[in-house]
Amino acid sequence: MIRHTTAPRPARPLVGRIPVTEVFPVVEDGHWPAKAVPGEVIPIRATVFREGHDCFAATAVLIRPDGTDGPSARMRLIAPGLDRYEARLAPDAPGDWSFRVEGWSDPYATWAHDAGIKVPAGVDVELMLEEGARVMERAQAVPGRGRADAAVLAAAAAVLRDGSRSASERLEAGLADAVVTVLDRLPLRDFVSPSRAYPLQVDRPRALAGSWYEIFPRSLGAYCDEHGNWHSGTLRTAAENLDRIAAMGFDVLYLTPISPIGTTNRKGRNNTLNARPGDPGSPYGIGSADGGHDAIHPDLGTFEDFDALVARSRELGMEVALDLALQCSPDHPWVAEHPEWFTVLADGSIAYAENPPKKYQDIYPLNFDNDPEGIYDAIKEVVDTWIAHGVTIFRVDNPHTKPLDFWQRLISEVREAHPEVLFLAEAFTRPAMMRTLGKIGFHQSYTYFAWRNTREELTDYLVELSQETAHVLRPAFWPTTHDILTPFMTHGGVPAFKLRAVLAATLSPTWGIYSGYELAESVPRPGYEEQIDNEKYEYKPRDFAAARGNGIEDLLTRLNAIRASHPALVQLRDIWFHDTGNEQIIAYSKRVRAAEAPGAAAGAPGEDDVVLTVVNLDPRNAQVGQLNLNLVQLGLPEDADGSRPCLAVTDELTGQDYEWSGSNYIRLDPHSGQVAHVMRVRAL
Repeated sequence: MIRHTTAPRPARPLVGRIPVTEVFPVVEDGHWPAKAVPGEVIPIRATVFREGHDCFAATAVLIRPDGTDGPSARMRLIAPGLDRYEARLAPDAPGDWSFRVEGWSDPYATWAHDAGIKVPAGVDVELMLEEGARVMERAQAVPGRGRADAAVLAAAAAVLRDGSRSASERLEAGLADAVVTVLDRLPLRDFVSPSRAYPLQVDRPRALAGSWYEIFPRSLGAYCDEHGNWHSGTLRTAAENLDRIAAMGFDVLYLTPISPIGTTNRKGRNNTLNARPGDPGSPYGIGSADGGHDAIHPDLGTFEDFDALVARSRELGMEVALDLALQCSPDHPWVAEHPEWFTVLADGSIAYAENPPKKYQDIYPLNFDNDPEGIYDAIKEVVDTWIAHGVTIFRVDNPHTKPLDFWQRLISEVREAHPEVLFLAEAFTRPAMMRTLGKIGFHQSYTYFAWRNTREELTDYLVELSQETAHVLRPAFWPTTHDILTPFMTHGGVPAFKLRAVLAATLSPTWGIYSGYELAESVPRPGYEEQIDNEKYEYKPRDFAAARGNGIEDLLTRLNAIRASHPALVQLRDIWFHDTGNEQIIAYSKRVRAAEAPGAAAGAPGEDDVVLTVVNLDPRNAQVGQLNLNLVQLGLPEDADGSRPCLAVTDELTGQDYEWSGSNYIRLDPHSGQVAHVMRVRAL
């Protein structure tokens, strides 16, 4: 007799009694965490439903790093007919949090619905009223119920059973606003069906919001002597120039690489292949006989000098970000010590870096498939060295050209030992790569902002960043960098630099400028979207005082002050675009609700922080429009009368006050210096 055996079936996850599906924000089925910072309001969504006609509801719960329940909220229906629910919650401290969604049966809502139909119709009146009284008694016994709330429920139960009153009076007691308020605060829940817990990584606030200023330290203090010989600035002279940067309100000082620079194939001015005597070379051609990534260029000074720069930055309220560029000049010690870490071509030469049509003959890319453990250990040691000397942020050069499993491991291990350390991805590449870099650990990312110029382009991009990818990719907006000078900036002059600064500072929680922005440096190298006389290849001391008449430095200072006083501008997820009737004018508002502000008690009274920004996208011509405001998105009730003044607005750039209605005439003229309004909004 032949016996057939059946292999045991794998256990299947059980659907809850009240099903919870399609939970958001969840990254790759919870394998990687979604992102947040303390005080950041996170929209948690899920599809929740049940069989039959009984009422149900859902609750979102944040789970603290120690495993205890944190803030929770009843979810509201946001898509009628689709059973899509949402709650908005904010963690209050950094750490490895998680969250879950609980579906549950709502016996009170079920009774209220049925009784509200049957009792007025004279159907099962006594039965329905008794059922209501029993629901009230059950609700009284819910753990955590306060004495005053329990008394409200007990009184309602008593009236529901009081045969001396009319049926309508008894029903009214069970449906009273006071009862509804008590049960909203702490509901009676049956068949509670939790989803699994999904991870939520809560980083320190700088991971979301910051104002960056980029410098080449060697240019600060550099000079040419009477013989035409250039002398490098040092870390000490750079530290002496930080007061001006801090006075503009920047809180992150970003240093391009400060390691020794190779001489083999050193690039000359404007990326020429023949360096002249005295040309300093690109700081991205890292490594010489003086050391590699964990060393400091002798012209810049010593680690003692670097420590002094870090200390001075902190005194001025800035932290230091350092470029982490994982490539080597042909003179890097690793080339001689570990030739297997590079790609050797058929002719025996080592392959240099290319990004067609760009060629980088002065650097060799690492081949991470050759001795991955050895390369990892070396780079981890480099990162640890700079952390030990006060670096708290790494701006990573071209991370998308290195294996993602390398970055996942490195960032994870650094975070375990130094949770305060952040990584910014300089990855101008395909969207899938940019998103995945965020998923595996990068705290922030450069973006395509520099190339988004029209109202439609900016609107579509911000909807994507704020609603679709905010849980995995935190954007950093840079109008220009040492590598990027777009045609818009080339041809727009000072007004272009002003309007793009306003956009960057008010659209994104993190924004930055490259030194020289104040001077509106805008002459391109022919055939390339980068500056002529590029600082990557030469010293570039600047006379900032001579350029103050153009107003850019004052604008940068004002923008950072506005950001510091408005929480709405340093959050990502809540942005709304308003119609202007003119494609050359963009208007958008950002809002932090008073009850959701950091430190606010639930339901606390107060004033929402609302900022409305209006920008002329045309750097050459005055533009006019009719600004039609969505008043609800500005915090006014749905029935607000938009035909008469209902808003008090203050232009934070000029201090001028206005009273606005739902529709307002606007005119912005770049020739007069007015490229934008940044309005604080309050209800009249």
